[in-house]
Amino acid sequence: QVQLVESGGGLVQAGGSLRLSCVASGRTFSGYAMGWFRQAPGKEREFVAAISWSGGSTKYGDSVKGRFTISRDNVKTTQYLQMNSLKPEDTAVYYCAAARYMDTVVLLSSIRYWGQGTQVTVSS
Repeated sequence: QVQLVESGGGLVQAGGSLRLSCVASGRTFSGYAMGWFRQAPGKEREFVAAISWSGGSTKYGDSVKGRFTISRDNVKTTQYLQMNSLKPEDTAVYYCAAARYMDTVVLLSSIRYWGQGTQVTVSS
């Protein structure tokens, strides 16, 4: 079993920045792709970003391309999501996720482990 714990959420004004962190613990997550999803009230959970085990491959949802950057530190078993130029529509609960394969990490059904989520609120 892998436990994922997010931190770094909060309230920020439009145009501001936040950095989310997700620490993995428990059973080794060696080889796992890591990612972020988000869910706004009344909406479905959507893919935000993902990164391969090596960090050499990344994917982003269309709505965050050019503004968000995903990274990871396997020594610290931590992944990060740097969010810049935040917009009110970025307001959501952000979930850390781990998937066995990078090819399918964008799919909710492929996620093996989820964090409990951290709230991000962007005021206009």
